[in-house]
Amino acid sequence: MGRLLVVRAQKGAQTPYWLALCRSTRQVVAYTIGNRSGATCRRLWERIPKAYRGGCCYSDFWEAYREVIPTEQHVAAGKVSGETAHNERWNNTLRQRLGRLVRKSLSFSKSEEMHEVCLRLFVHSYNLALVSYD
Repeated sequence: MGRLLVVRAQKGAQTPYWLALCRSTRQVVAYTIGNRSGATCRRLWERIPKAYRGGCCYSDFWEAYREVIPTEQHVAAGKVSGETAHNERWNNTLRQRLGRLVRKSLSFSKSEEMHEVCLRLFVHSYNLALVSYD
């Protein structure tokens, strides 16, 4: 069986980011920055490693997901179901740790390039913190 993913685009952000999380490890397996269009969703899907693309993908009901994720793998689920809770938790962690993504923060960055660099650094740091060195 393939790996289970949670795929979600951050709503309301000035620079929206899209995210794919592995449900078992909670690691970010792919992300991209862009508007909430089908083209950006496709860019995220193409960045997901092939080992993960065969699994079941949970998302919200945004139309772009239905356009890109194969129907047999896609499960659209609302917040009440809890299926996208990992991603909601990650978004909260990101907002808490990266003030430059919060619009009313003094450290808010207007540069998309800086958003990308900071998000990339945070994702790598976050994923490394979850690695088990047993």
